[in-house]
Amino acid sequence: MSRQKRMEIIRQIADLRGSAVLCYITGDRENVNTRIAPDVTQVFYRHLELFRERDQKEQKQIDLFLYTRGGDVLTPWRLVHLIREYTARFTVIVPFRCYSAGTLLCLGADEIIMGKMGELGPIDPSVVNAFNPQDPNNPAARIPVNIEDVYSYLALAGEKAGVCSSDQQVKAFTLLAERIHPLALGNVHRNYLLIRSLAKKLLAMHQQPMREGRSEHIVDNLTEKLYAHSHMISRREAAEEITLNVLFPELKLESLIWALYQDYAEDMSLADPFNPAEQLCGTRTDFEVTSGIVESLYGLDTFVFAGVVERKEFPEPGKVNVNILKQGWRTIS
Repeated sequence: MSRQKRMEIIRQIADLRGSAVLCYITGDRENVNTRIAPDVTQVFYRHLELFRERDQKEQKQIDLFLYTRGGDVLTPWRLVHLIREYTARFTVIVPFRCYSAGTLLCLGADEIIMGKMGELGPIDPSVVNAFNPQDPNNPAARIPVNIEDVYSYLALAGEKAGVCSSDQQVKAFTLLAERIHPLALGNVHRNYLLIRSLAKKLLAMHQQPMREGRSEHIVDNLTEKLYAHSHMISRREAAEEITLNVLFPELKLESLIWALYQDYAEDMSLADPFNPAEQLCGTRTDFEVTSGIVESLYGLDTFVFAGVVERKEFPEPGKVNVNILKQGWRTIS
């Protein structure tokens, strides 16, 4: 589908919703995936300014069409604040996957529109710093430590192993600190506090204040009450159990939302692993691949990996080397 045809779908969604629609896709294609990151903030700013310049008014409502596996947990806080500089009402449209930092971004929206395939996820991130355990298969890398895994271990020691006295609790924590550097554990605790603080602050940004205790219920359910980071939250679970402000779209809107997602997935080849060797023509070939998109009626930006793939005959005949020479956002229109 061409951008022109895709713009027609976006225009129809905007007309049905009475909103300005901004699309943000972080590609999860194998070998060239992208994630929510701070570098997208200026890209959002460009599109939001285009809304203001073209429409000559503050937007009544901005809908963010979002597909992502997650990313940096601080970026949603900045993006929600930025979007709310241009509108009083902010909503997120979830066609399919919207995990981790994507779910956190949804918490800052007044409403979350989820189709039948829409999925949210837990907001308990894994953290990595210089003090994390070494990866035995790659000494230069560090093993991520999941926040809820640490607290689950301590809960397990108390609830199942009968660790009750102060001395026993100290022994349980000492055993953990022998396996994981104390500063890494400190980083885990800091992020434990951070993620809950961010979630509550984002929920507090809604137009309609939440009743007492509801934000704590939502945060608890998106963290320690979901026992797997890979848990996929359906729209009914999000609405009925977690009590998020979820809207089930009517048939026409849902059809448009899914058609738009399918076009992005096809254009970015999300279902097909990127194999640089397939790009090779002769002994050396330059390549570019798009792995992220920010798009609106007024503009298009893409996140591009650019590099070179070449076949070496020495010292290992036939070996294919891949070098990424440049990566970043590029304004197309």
